[in-house]
Amino acid sequence: MDTISEYMESQHQACDDFFVDAERAVSEQNWEQAQSGFDAFHRAIMHHFAMEEEVLFPAVEEITGSAMGPIQVMRMEHEQMRGLFSEMEQALAARDADSFLGAAETLLVLMQQHNAKEEQIVYPMSDQLLAPRLGDVLARLRAAPAP
Repeated sequence: MDTISEYMESQHQACDDFFVDAERAVSEQNWEQAQSGFDAFHRAIMHHFAMEEEVLFPAVEEITGSAMGPIQVMRMEHEQMRGLFSEMEQALAARDADSFLGAAETLLVLMQQHNAKEEQIVYPMSDQLLAPRLGDVLARLRAAPAP
């Protein structure tokens, strides 16, 4: 993976795979597997958010001199998703499949739209803007600790 786009898109895929596993387990009311799957998804996506919010977005903002535009939208959407994670955690604790799956459906739509914007706009823009520092930024993304 030689570009920010390739690396970050692979992270999206990993998060999506964990999400599908958790959703399937809830549908089957396999609560232990559902909790384990959700925990894996939650760790992966929070790590992904941290890579973006602590490394990628600040690097882009430093070059552009602005915290507005697509990066601001991405941060707002991360906050919306965090709210849905909380709803899903509460539904898991209550073993409420309907509430979990309802929040998961909303999250899925939001993630699909969010990921499309990142993959079509933010990551290609990052590859272009950060080209002179690509190696450094990729190294920092890969080294970012999980929260």
